[in-house]
Amino acid sequence: MPKRMLLGTVVSDVNEKTVVVRVERRFTHPVMKKTVRRSKKYHAHDEANSAKVGDTVWIEECAPISKNKRWTLVQNA
Repeated sequence: MPKRMLLGTVVSDVNEKTVVVRVERRFTHPVMKKTVRRSKKYHAHDEANSAKVGDTVWIEECAPISKNKRWTLVQNA
């Protein structure tokens, strides 16, 4: 089964080898029929500390690395 990949924006790079990525999704509201935006933050492993705040990046699902980290940084988009 292929690993999930998400596109998002780095919102924090303070921690060592970790970035926080905000991923936004859009969907049509079932009653209002209006496009709604929802976002969620993911902690991702960044081995080289290469990503900076504001970068658009791809993250990939992986085995748990720590309590919160379940994603790894693949590349800058």
